[in-house]
Amino acid sequence: MTQPKVSIVVPSRGGAARLPYLFEALGAQTDPSWEAIVVIDGDTDGSAKVVEAARDELPVTAIVFPENRGRSAALNAGFAAARGDVLIRCDDDLRPAPNYVAASTARHADGVARGVIGLVRNVFPETPYARAYGSSRDVRFREDAYQLPAERRWRHWCGNVSVSRHTYDRVGEYDTNFRAYGWEDVDWGYRLSRAGVEVVFAPELETEHHVAAVTTEIRVKRAFYSGAAKQTFAAKHGTAVLGATMPGTGLWGKLVSRTAEKNGLDSLLRKARMADGALDRMTRWSAEKRVAWLVESAALSGELHPEQVANDV
Repeated sequence: MTQPKVSIVVPSRGGAARLPYLFEALGAQTDPSWEAIVVIDGDTDGSAKVVEAARDELPVTAIVFPENRGRSAALNAGFAAARGDVLIRCDDDLRPAPNYVAASTARHADGVARGVIGLVRNVFPETPYARAYGSSRDVRFREDAYQLPAERRWRHWCGNVSVSRHTYDRVGEYDTNFRAYGWEDVDWGYRLSRAGVEVVFAPELETEHHVAAVTTEIRVKRAFYSGAAKQTFAAKHGTAVLGATMPGTGLWGKLVSRTAEKNGLDSLLRKARMADGALDRMTRWSAEKRVAWLVESAALSGELHPEQVANDV
């Protein structure tokens, strides 16, 4: 079997409907020297059969966990099995452009150790959440990210990144203490930067992301879980590396803080469902502020109430 230049590791859970689109995009690559390793974190929907069906036409293989072990464990298993010199993490809801493998290879061709981030362009269905908040915040997110100084780029280590095999081995595996949703990637990005490796953005590797958070309710739950995972990061590395992340002392900050203190996950999800039913009847400004209030409150509430998070995600 020919040694691929690039190994694409895809952590997946419940991805049977998403994987065919990813495989279609990978099948259109201009550089054929790649393999994809799909690590199925507990097969809940027949994802293994989807990978098996693609094997006749594409260099894809599956590693199937018998039960949910978390994204970090899935990533570690995939990278351990990878044979390429360039290692890409690619989430199963991405749809890379045809130059994805070629552009990733080019970013590592000079042999200099670096971490490469391709930001994602979220693709939303037409929902009240997308109209009120998701689409505009997505654009703002990328604009702000590209303005970051070099020493802060690690905060955006995500589901569309690459390093050389040597650099991965130097930093080590993803931390399995990040068991539920979020922050296993930020932790790895921080460790990469702390090892003295330059982290760069690659605009040519921006990739479509068919986002799962299509309602305020889903986005609030993810914000809550991310807030809880942030506590794991802070316990490991300290809070100073994150800079000022708590709400300010103005009226907005006080509103977010009070909401987070008084509401746990269930209460915030109820408020989010109510918001989803009302957003299209509100002015655009009011609708965006309603979602922002709930998302920011949920993130802080997750920090305050991490015991409410379930691991099976």
